[in-house]
Amino acid sequence: RDYTFYYSNAKVNSVAPFQYSVRVGLETSGNMLNLLARPLKFDENAAGQYKVFGVAFAQYAKHDFSFTANWRLDRMNNFVAHVEWGIAVPYGNSSSLPFEKRYFAGGANSVRGWSVRELGPGTYRGGDKTIDYIKQSGDIKLGASLEYRSKLFWKVNGAAFVDAGNIWTIRDYAEQPGGVFSFDTFYKQIAISYGLGVRFDFGFLVVRLDGGMKAYNPSGRTAYQKIPLIHPSMDRDFPFHLAVGYPF
Repeated sequence: RDYTFYYSNAKVNSVAPFQYSVRVGLETSGNMLNLLARPLKFDENAAGQYKVFGVAFAQYAKHDFSFTANWRLDRMNNFVAHVEWGIAVPYGNSSSLPFEKRYFAGGANSVRGWSVRELGPGTYRGGDKTIDYIKQSGDIKLGASLEYRSKLFWKVNGAAFVDAGNIWTIRDYAEQPGGVFSFDTFYKQIAISYGLGVRFDFGFLVVRLDGGMKAYNPSGRTAYQKIPLIHPSMDRDFPFHLAVGYPF
């Protein structure tokens, strides 16, 4: 089951000085199957998980929240703030989430100083891009962004932004060292980036070009890698993003 609540006070062609939107999501899966598994004597795999059509079914609960606020400073300029979080907990018939339900960080709509799926979880630092695509995912997500948007000319808009966030795992998985969430350390693992963007707003379509630079990298091993702000490297710390639509 998937429930979503969405509210926005924004209206078409509105010039209101303050607009906002909020989205709350709740999703559950596998509960009914788990209730039926024992009385109907479902088959089990070697790990003791019940199977349906030969495949162990997923059981989890997932919650997401996002809030975006837009201040219209004048006819040409806007200041936008965005916060989001999410948590997904596998239980019962599952010890981990299905891959497609896990969170990832980095990319055009996340912490833009990292390419997509290259940040986290926690301080995890991969070395094999093929398998890291799977390993760099998590059960918890935190993110925040500040963005200053300005009309430049014709259909061209500019933006300056700061992003922060990361992902974590709920359990301490051996294949994701440094990835587990802890209240004692998570705040030290918030990645930070900054950058500039150009947007072509045609009304029915927005084409966005964003360049982000790492400012604080929780998985860095040396001082320069951990705090690229003091000694940035274009090769190491600067990804470029091409996307359709605004990031939030």
